[in-house]
Amino acid sequence: MKSRNHPPEHPDIAALKLRALNLRRLMLDMASGKGEGYIAQGLGIADCLAALYFHELRYDPAAPDWSDRDRFVLSTGHYAIAMYAVLAEAGYLPIRELASYGLNGSRLPMSTFDDTPGIEMVGGSLGHGLGQSVGMAIGLRLDGSSARVFNELSDGELQEGSTWEAAMGAATFKLDNLVAVIDCNGIQADGPVTVKIDPVADKFIAFGWEAVEIDGNDMQALVTALGNAREANGRPKAIVLRTLPGKGVPTLERRERAHFVRVANDEWDLLKTELETHHG
Repeated sequence: MKSRNHPPEHPDIAALKLRALNLRRLMLDMASGKGEGYIAQGLGIADCLAALYFHELRYDPAAPDWSDRDRFVLSTGHYAIAMYAVLAEAGYLPIRELASYGLNGSRLPMSTFDDTPGIEMVGGSLGHGLGQSVGMAIGLRLDGSSARVFNELSDGELQEGSTWEAAMGAATFKLDNLVAVIDCNGIQADGPVTVKIDPVADKFIAFGWEAVEIDGNDMQALVTALGNAREANGRPKAIVLRTLPGKGVPTLERRERAHFVRVANDEWDLLKTELETHHG
């Protein structure tokens, strides 16, 4: 079976930037009127998701259980607003369903849900995404599959011992079909990340990985790093992203409490105008 998406030889950076912009538009529409939510993280990770889903990943929404699809594992389930936006853009969800985000009875809750098409793992409890991704990568290799596993996890999760146990396991089993995309936005629930986790890339290298650190809101840097991570050399790959919570919307970029943002009903039109004004 041919996938709907496959990495082109020459990426269209301008088109990918427009994809990221549209993801941000969808997120602001989804969050409007809800009063609060994880919008800042979603805006920050939008560039990475655009690069993954519209350049790097192999998938087919018409055959969501295709065995050789690449897996994207969102460990930070509270980034669901961004995940639903990219799944709708990729064809897994109807755009009109995004309006139900966070509402009672919706299959699009504020943290990921296993009944949502395109979701590989429920990530509400943090610190488990890399371990599950290691298991998926081992299973795919045992099945002789060419599929790869891409795991988004956060800097906050690097405070969890289970994450580092999984990192050791990935190197031990030489899982070069595994790519960890680590969102280092510097925040956790009550403020800045409290445990000293830097230098993140150097630590993954010490654990037997290949690792690079980039500006996670730079599309060219994202595409280049993902391309380099394709090498089958017996080592798992880590891409450390330095992202800005609220990226593209200056008011949210400046908001001190960025983890669970509170937005007044009369602010949404201003935020949407800021996005259109500052996206270039």
